[in-house]
Amino acid sequence: MKTSTSFATVWVTVPNRALGRSLGHQAVEAGLAACAQVSGPLESIYRWQGAVESAREWLLVLKTRTRCLKALEALVLAHHPYDTPQVIALPLLGGSQKYLAWLEASVRPTPTPTRLIRPTRPTRARPNPRPKEPPQSARRTP
Repeated sequence: MKTSTSFATVWVTVPNRALGRSLGHQAVEAGLAACAQVSGPLESIYRWQGAVESAREWLLVLKTRTRCLKALEALVLAHHPYDTPQVIALPLLGGSQKYLAWLEASVRPTPTPTRLIRPTRPTRARPNPRPKEPPQSARRTP
């Protein structure tokens, strides 16, 4: 196993899978991450504005080089709907030589991303004021 401090994983919690995928694609397409993984759902329990809250979230894990951390954080903050999103970087202490070589070769920031994917902002669930109509096959005819 090769030792290295040039690489990090970045953990970002997001409110839904679509945003995790969007941020992951943007980071990889911009050359700021070699790989993005979205997992979940998971339950987060946290203190917010003096109260203990919980939420269903997804975890986006990005593999990158430490020199790209500021740019990666800026990308996440520009597209994340939370007031205070979790963006934390954990250093990689080591890894297989082939994997770290791939990681190093894959993280190549471009001056501007080739395509920005603008995800839809999540909304709070609200009761539907009007029930959905049943499918045509379930409707009774007189």
